[in-house]
Amino acid sequence: MAIVKPFKGLRPPKEIAKEVSCLPYDVMNSQEAAAMAEGKECSLLHITRAEIDCPEGTDIHSETVYEKAVSNFNKAQEQGWLKQDSEAKFYIYAQTMDGRTQYGIVGCAACEDYNQGIIKKHELTRPDKEEDRMILTRYTKANIEPVFFSYKAVPEIDEIVNNIVKNQEADYDFVADEDGFGHTFWVINDADTNARLEELFETKVPYTYVADGHHRTAAAARIGLECKENNPNHTGNEEYNFFMSVHFPDNQLKIIDYNRVVKDLNGLTTEEFMAKLEDSCTVECMGEEIYTPASLHEFSMYIEGKWYKLTAKEGTYDDNDPIGVLDVTILSDHVLDKVLGIEDLRRSTRIDFVGGIRGLGELKRRVDNGDMKVAFALYPVSMQQLIDIADTGNIMPPKTTWFEPKLRSGLLIHKLD
Repeated sequence: MAIVKPFKGLRPPKEIAKEVSCLPYDVMNSQEAAAMAEGKECSLLHITRAEIDCPEGTDIHSETVYEKAVSNFNKAQEQGWLKQDSEAKFYIYAQTMDGRTQYGIVGCAACEDYNQGIIKKHELTRPDKEEDRMILTRYTKANIEPVFFSYKAVPEIDEIVNNIVKNQEADYDFVADEDGFGHTFWVINDADTNARLEELFETKVPYTYVADGHHRTAAAARIGLECKENNPNHTGNEEYNFFMSVHFPDNQLKIIDYNRVVKDLNGLTTEEFMAKLEDSCTVECMGEEIYTPASLHEFSMYIEGKWYKLTAKEGTYDDNDPIGVLDVTILSDHVLDKVLGIEDLRRSTRIDFVGGIRGLGELKRRVDNGDMKVAFALYPVSMQQLIDIADTGNIMPPKTTWFEPKLRSGLLIHKLD
């Protein structure tokens, strides 16, 4: 069963919570981070993207940047921009997008749960990205940003959350300037409630699932092991054995599409390419208006100013296989690989990926401006598909899921010491 425990959160005073908070480190480049942090001395970006305070051209993975992150982290605490709660607590974090709100419980997951498979993953990680987050954690001795987890909904946990949301004034409540999404936050101060939530996770939640933040999760687990090996008096109760995560019930989450754009047709003419598509799909021209896939095993494609509906033919998928049923598998195997010659999605420079939050108009723009030759839009993966894959120990193809809204960084930090 899952271990999720309260912790003494390091967080901003209410009046500056919006200014301290920021988008996660991996959805922006250095220039974008600098622009977002401009005029915001207390923004967490000065810690998560500390290169913005270093000389131009500084390697973002250099010791200079990590040391600057530590300096800025210490300054934030000295200035009172981040203050630590005196008692261990759970917190509720709500996100609102397009009129839909999802409520997560912020607590600490156990590194050992990740090592033992209680925390289930559905993606592979890149060692270089893991290493970067490990180094930042090692330098700051803190989980600076949370990871995004899900679990199969438990009615009693829902009831506790609903009661707090209805009857307790929010500690933070603001709309982010960057995306227009609402972020609301409650501190759970009642000791009995905190104890009951910890008990419910341990007795009612057999597994948790990494939704977004595989690299940060893997890095946190490795740091926990590293600290254990370096501590001859290790007990298992030290804070480094746990890492900050936000747990959302599965029935509140919605995965949006994650689409593909390709630079060329692998030496084929458009006519030859379209003919080869017929081997695996039925192809129907939908005209110049944007066409969105309406169901599983249906794709939309944009090429030379027109949208097409592609419907996967029987035999190209296996509805009884958690990987074989995925539309991203069908597209990867039968179109990107067999027709376009893109065998390794992680390394090919001929393909790019576009989160559905940008809309299908972004696919059209990338093709119309000559940057790309063809674009494919996919029907979104469901939470049940994600859970089925994680439960069977399978790994999704790269760039399959896109969760939105992203967790806001800076509302809570977990110190390892």
